[in-house]
Amino acid sequence: MIDTDIIACHDCDLLQRGSQVQPGSTLRCRRCHAELRRGRSNGPEYALAFTTASVVLLVISNVFPIVGLSVSGTLVQTTLAGSVRVLYLDGMWPLAALVGLTTIFMPVVQTVTMLWLLLPLHFRRKPWGPVGAFRLFQLARPWGMTEVLILGLLVALVKLAHIAKVVPGTALWSFIALMIILAAAAASFDPQEVWSRIAAARNNDRSLRLPRRTPANGALTGAACGLTLCHDCGLLVGSPKGSVARHCPRCGASLHVRKPASLSRTWAYLLAATVLYIPANVLPVMDTSSLFGAQKDTILSGVVYLWVSGSWPLAVLVFIASIAVPMLKVLGLAYLTISTQLHSQWLPEQRTQIYRVIELVGRWSMLDIYVITMLVALVQFKALATINAGPAAIAFGAVVVLTLLAAMSFDPRLIWDAVERDHDHA
Repeated sequence: MIDTDIIACHDCDLLQRGSQVQPGSTLRCRRCHAELRRGRSNGPEYALAFTTASVVLLVISNVFPIVGLSVSGTLVQTTLAGSVRVLYLDGMWPLAALVGLTTIFMPVVQTVTMLWLLLPLHFRRKPWGPVGAFRLFQLARPWGMTEVLILGLLVALVKLAHIAKVVPGTALWSFIALMIILAAAAASFDPQEVWSRIAAARNNDRSLRLPRRTPANGALTGAACGLTLCHDCGLLVGSPKGSVARHCPRCGASLHVRKPASLSRTWAYLLAATVLYIPANVLPVMDTSSLFGAQKDTILSGVVYLWVSGSWPLAVLVFIASIAVPMLKVLGLAYLTISTQLHSQWLPEQRTQIYRVIELVGRWSMLDIYVITMLVALVQFKALATINAGPAAIAFGAVVVLTLLAAMSFDPRLIWDAVERDHDHA
């Protein structure tokens, strides 16, 4: 059996001995302080309960109207799928695809795959096709953005309140509940615990032990020991010399000592995001037509509108999420990429923390996209007022996706490789 006390940090590749983590406590890397394990009490049971509730809430959230707008006795309501459909019919199919994927498809895939894995395990049975289900879960998890959608709905409601009477729908409340329950399900879902209950892979019966001798700097990494960490399921796998393309024997994910062409791919995504950031903020993001004329709004003018109308907390929030965060993400990732290419050994722990912050806040830039989606779907009073998405909406959506891909492409372990290389030469 594998020595489960050996843990490789996913951020700095340091090998260290772990221990059983008590419920409510967290085990962190002793070098970069990344979270390695979190103590959960009855994790799979709680995860199954939360996941089952999420399935029910997903159905309610996507069947019933989210919100309605009443003007002169005319009530316009929309569901989430209806909002996506309006964007598609308006010719904004890239935006419709992005919203549909991040608010409907990916949350459904995440919930269904968790239920697929957890329900048989509850009855002490092995789930059918666990490898494929687990891979789908890992793919969907970073792209499901229910919590960002809720905040976008809040901002949209504030703007709509100045146009007509807002009528909250059933799906609005179910989405709020779904945000909480789905977050609880994801927090309770422990891949290590799930895989410990699924049959072990054939070559998982060999013990992985730390070498008795430790380098002078006290840092023993997986790469130095010929071990590769699977980022999907957390399994440590031996790295035979001469091997090129390998897959995790447990979950089937591709294994690499370091992410292939990490810095090149990060630069490509960053440069594309930088180019699109300019039209995203200069071109109109919304076109409004009413009895009083036509108006084109940029992201910044939307922030000014919220501020002038007295909703300054939301104005600050939208400014941070839609203007500051994308720019800071590009600058932060550029700094990390340049310093890593130069093999800088300056403050590796702080640079790793910068990377974690970028990963954490990146998804919140989708806020303005969801606000536009709701406004376009609801403000369709042909005789009074209509709102259409502008060209900047597609550019801004592309910026968000590209910066997310750039963060996913960057390998923080490269930051620590320069430190290891210096100690090896010393």
